[in-house]
Order: sequence, then C-alpha cells, then structure tokens
Amino acid sequence: MYEFLWHGRGGQGAFSAAKILGCAYSLSSDNHKALAFPSFGPERRGAPIKAFTKLDTKKINDRSQIAKADFVLITDDTLFNDSIFDELKDNGKVILCTKQILSDPRIVTIDGVSLALKHLGLAITNTVLLGAVAALFEDIKVEFLKEAISQNLPKKLWQKNFDLVTEAYEQLRSAK
Repeated sequence: MYEFLWHGRGGQGAFSAAKILGCAYSLSSDNHKALAFPSFGPERRGAPIKAFTKLDTKKINDRSQIAKADFVLITDDTLFNDSIFDELKDNGKVILCTKQILSDPRIVTIDGVSLALKHLGLAITNTVLLGAVAALFEDIKVEFLKEAISQNLPKKLWQKNFDLVTEAYEQLRSAK
C-alpha cells in the first residue's frame, strides 16, 4: 500500500487533492483501489487540516489515519517543521510548496505559490502537488490526473488546473 499524508489549511484544497489523487490512481487500472479522507477540527478557512490518500491493488479496509507515509505533501511552508519527518517512512519523500531551496534529500521543493498565482490567480497549491506526485511516483500519470480533475472540480477550473498540473510535473521532471 502507498500512503500519502497531506498538510494544508482550510480552503487550500488538500482534501480535494487527496480525492483527485485516489481517483487518478483508480482510473489507471481496474485493479487499482484508493481511499481518501480528511481530518480536521472545527472547519474554518485557514485552520490546519490533514488529509489522507491510500492506494493499493487490493481492497483497502484500513480507514485509520496514516502514521508513516510514503509521501508527505505540504501546501505551504508555514506548516513545515521537523516533526514532519516523524510522519515519513524510511524511503519516503516530503513534497513542500516553498520558494526555499533545502538540501535535505528527503525533501522535494517546488514554488507552488508562484505557479498557482500564474495559472489560477490564487495561492491554492493543491494541484501543484498533484503534478509533483506524478513526477516522482511512477503509478500516477498526468493524463489520469487530468481525467480525475474533470471528475472532481467544476468545469470552469479544468483547463487552469490541467495546465498547472502539467507545468509542476514538467518542472520537477526537468530538475531530476
């Protein structure tokens, strides 16, 4: 099972991205199964939230929160601190939206805010992180992310998010 732990703030779309990731994985093969769910307290814009995505080739019965993830995805760097590494599996990766350049090999950074502002006009980095996942995780393809976006977001947002996912993917692929 592959496990993804999302850190975001209310209104940044972390739970939407968790669902889109699961949908994309499920679309890529008949034997791919996914589960996505949120965890948050009183819901309000800007409050820290977590979301979870579990991907497997068999039915997922475990609905518990993820303690150790293959990928920890962080929508903005104000949510990043050293305790994030406690949530990471041994060979896991943190994907962090930030302008900072960090030298830790466990961390992949992308300037998600700049990309989101360019494509959406808003600092909503959830689909930036989806593009980054596609660049780093071979079981997620951009074409399936686009199909999942079209199944989960309003039509008026499709093309902007298609472009955003593609640019984030290309940035990280060219950096490898």
